[in-house]
Amino acid sequence: MSRILNAIVAVCPDLGIGRNGDLPWNPVRLNNEFKHFRKMTSTPSVEGKQNVVIMGRKTWFSIPEKNRPLNNRINIVLSRELKAPPAGAHYLAADFSSALRLVDVELADRADQVWVIGGSSLYKEMMESPGTRRLFVTQILKQFECDTFLPEISPDKYRQLTEFPGVSKELQEENGIQYRFEVYESI
Repeated sequence: MSRILNAIVAVCPDLGIGRNGDLPWNPVRLNNEFKHFRKMTSTPSVEGKQNVVIMGRKTWFSIPEKNRPLNNRINIVLSRELKAPPAGAHYLAADFSSALRLVDVELADRADQVWVIGGSSLYKEMMESPGTRRLFVTQILKQFECDTFLPEISPDKYRQLTEFPGVSKELQEENGIQYRFEVYESI
């Protein structure tokens, strides 16, 4: 059985996902958007298993130290330079395919869903990988200055789902910023 790969990301209208190693809307906090991220990435579909979050080194270090590792999830950090997992991370992999092998072999009995949580090049690799892929996208309906971007979600490779269990279809608003949750699945 091949595993469904998930990615979760919040994007500005220009597909911007970050600025200076932080979220583009920082210092504004979108607590409900963060709760959505936490619920999606930490709720396994199989009791007794844990979800896996895979992230690049820069994404790992952009998480406030007090929040690392992301709890109730197996944290895998990708880096070609590091020789050991950074403090707090559970595993280190040289690249995305090595991380997936780690999940399928060493973690097979404990791992449930796989979530890619950034950055840009990892999203690109996941979006172009074979098999079924789902993108959980928070569309932030306000433009912020960005220096890091999500690759385009190509309509010939992905279709937007009209609904998905546990994902609200309602327009959200926090601290004057509107956003909506969208789910895309590979065709």
